[in-house]
Amino acid sequence: MEANAIINAFTVDVEDYFHVSAYAGVVDREQWAKLPSRVARNTETLTSLLDEAGVRGTFFVLGWVAEHYPDVVRQISAAGHEVACHGLSHDLVYRQGLDKFRDETKRAKALIEDAAGIEVKGYRAASFSITRASLWALDCLAELGFAYDSSIFPVLHDRYGIPDAPRQPFEYGAGTDSSIVEFPMPTISVGRWRIPVGGGGYFRIYPYALTRVALKHINRRRCRPFVFYTHPWEVDPDQPRFDAGRLSNFRHRTNLHRCQNRLRRLLGDFRFAPMEQVLANLPPQDLRTQDLASLRPTTIPRGAGA
Repeated sequence: MEANAIINAFTVDVEDYFHVSAYAGVVDREQWAKLPSRVARNTETLTSLLDEAGVRGTFFVLGWVAEHYPDVVRQISAAGHEVACHGLSHDLVYRQGLDKFRDETKRAKALIEDAAGIEVKGYRAASFSITRASLWALDCLAELGFAYDSSIFPVLHDRYGIPDAPRQPFEYGAGTDSSIVEFPMPTISVGRWRIPVGGGGYFRIYPYALTRVALKHINRRRCRPFVFYTHPWEVDPDQPRFDAGRLSNFRHRTNLHRCQNRLRRLLGDFRFAPMEQVLANLPPQDLRTQDLASLRPTTIPRGAGA
């Protein structure tokens, strides 16, 4: 298949600037509702950018946003985008445990569906926190009625990642009641290392030319689609600042002022559609079954901590 014929998934994690994991240690959740929200305006900036390019995408909405700003969810859906779930509280999955994860995800799904008036089929964990220690979350998501997940990042990272996970979309639990499709985040290989590409801080920190070459490589050399991700706060260089430490500040704030123009270039360089559509168009032989048995932890954590 020609690279210019491949349609990739454009996705947005709909959260406010104070929800990010980088600020978890400096922003008290009890203060969230008292902080000036910028999620509605920033999400509108993104939907306008996509409309300008004639692109529809998938918006993974945080349940907290759906509860406090349901109009944001309705506007996303009314603009023709797919609405999906980003959890409830932006807690890392592997710190929640199965019981809390199930309760929060069920509640978030209901809040988003009530606001959008449609069924939610997709899920993405906060900070890609489905890891070796929380693979049980995939079974739980399938049980809750999700058709696909996009939470696994096949890289080594201090907060997330499964370095040896499959890099192409795959079906987990095929032939069981816990079947779900996983669309991992994109990487390229440099020697024995997997280098993350395809959105977020990587998109802002890397030169755009590097991102473009890496994503073209996935389309041309591997002949498969990639998933790109961004956040509403990434097009907002004037957002309030918090001192979360040098590394977190670097990850969160670098090149915010350049992100919107880079997104405009990206939308012109590649073809995009909602994730549900991209997965539906995959040839059946490309969607292989993976049981992830070799990646599973020896015990499945339950309760409030993992």
